[in-house]
Amino acid sequence: MHTEINPMEGKKVVFVENIMEPENADGVRGHLEAVADIHHVPTVYEAYIKRSLDIILSLVGLLVLSPIFLALSIWIYLDDPGPIFFSQRRIGNNKRYFQLHKFRSMKMCTPHDRPTHMLDNPEQYITKAGKFIRAHSLDELPQIWDIFIGNMSIIGPRPGLWNQDLLTAERDKYGANDIKPGLTGWAQINGRDELEIPAKAKLDGDYTSTLKNGGMKAFFFDIRCFLGTIFSVLRSEGVVEGGTGEMKKHEETVK
Repeated sequence: MHTEINPMEGKKVVFVENIMEPENADGVRGHLEAVADIHHVPTVYEAYIKRSLDIILSLVGLLVLSPIFLALSIWIYLDDPGPIFFSQRRIGNNKRYFQLHKFRSMKMCTPHDRPTHMLDNPEQYITKAGKFIRAHSLDELPQIWDIFIGNMSIIGPRPGLWNQDLLTAERDKYGANDIKPGLTGWAQINGRDELEIPAKAKLDGDYTSTLKNGGMKAFFFDIRCFLGTIFSVLRSEGVVEGGTGEMKKHEETVK
């Protein structure tokens, strides 16, 4: 599938607010402006060791989880006939666009390029199968294929939507767009959906800084994120319908 070229690929960007422009996927009005070129040179760990682990583990995952893929595919189709998989243009390594894949958890009538937290009453769009697979993060499993072909890594910042300009700009403050996005990451085990964008970007930056330094510290940080994800998924932590910042909004309402 041909993917459009991102005009901001390879550029450091800032977000410029403009109330006259349409609201983007982060719920703000404005646009990105390039302020410099970026030339990130991956370390040996990032380019070779991490990539090798991604290939091996994703291949094993595809083989071992194939019965679960089949069972979920049948359930999704019977629950709401239509495509089993859902693809979306996302921001990848160096801000390059790529197509991210998920199991479809929402009805066919759901708006396509809007994050869940931007939908009115998102619960109305989620299917019965979708509610289960989202609660247990099973909708993310097809991204194992995205890892295998090299668009993603197992560990890294979660890939933002192509039109989440504020998130992209916040991550650029920490260089977090310079590396491959991940199936899970440091932000996912420290808040996940309920994190506000600046907090999420800062955590992504903490991970990116460690990865760019390379060495054993980066390797053990990846292991920490991997194990932390397993525990978070088992406890279904941080999954909030309504997405980014929804937990904070709920707490403010209660107060």
